[in-house]
Amino acid sequence: MTAAYDIPVVLDRREGPYGEVVLRRHGALLQIIANGCFLMDTSDGRSERLLVDAAYGALDGRPGPEVLIGGLGVGFSLAHAAADPRWGRITVVERESAVVGWHRDGPLAELSASALADPRTRIVEADLVSYVHETSDTFDALCLDIDNGPGWTVTEDNDSLYGAAGLAACARVLRPGGVLAVWSAEPSPEFEGTLRNAGFRQVRTEEVPVARGVPDAVHLAVGPG
Repeated sequence: MTAAYDIPVVLDRREGPYGEVVLRRHGALLQIIANGCFLMDTSDGRSERLLVDAAYGALDGRPGPEVLIGGLGVGFSLAHAAADPRWGRITVVERESAVVGWHRDGPLAELSASALADPRTRIVEADLVSYVHETSDTFDALCLDIDNGPGWTVTEDNDSLYGAAGLAACARVLRPGGVLAVWSAEPSPEFEGTLRNAGFRQVRTEEVPVARGVPDAVHLAVGPG
């Protein structure tokens, strides 16, 4: 439990190609801050786990589906996927080398050590927006959690991921019948419309209530075709 009067303590601060990224401890919680924007902490993780479970549930029962997780964060999505033997290969794309380091041999290792040791897990240090445009790999599911939502991105370059060009790139790396799942700090009817306009099918949103404010959301859609 974190008391209201606890003062966050910076554990590490790095300057990278995309700006400043900070890991800090606030009471019992670990928090990641990027360019002064709060991204996530270790307080809950329900919606990050839903991101993975909802993607699997929207698939067609194919054996050993392969998943791309966009954003390592505090490791909730990776750890949850690795704890489920039904998933095949688990690829995580993370652009911040500092975040990867905090998981490999830093304070976040306590959350992800077993998942990183899983032979199904592969970490790719790359910008997700570039990766989906350039990779020759394909996946059964894309679980994306690199921003606070389609309308609240960490850097301006991420905006394109949620528009026509970015969604076309996501569709390109999805296998037939594959599922796109996008985490958001709030539901976005506008993004649902963008998904439909991009040719995605079975578009829907699952919500996770939070203690205060609007619920977290996972936007789900089946790839075009």
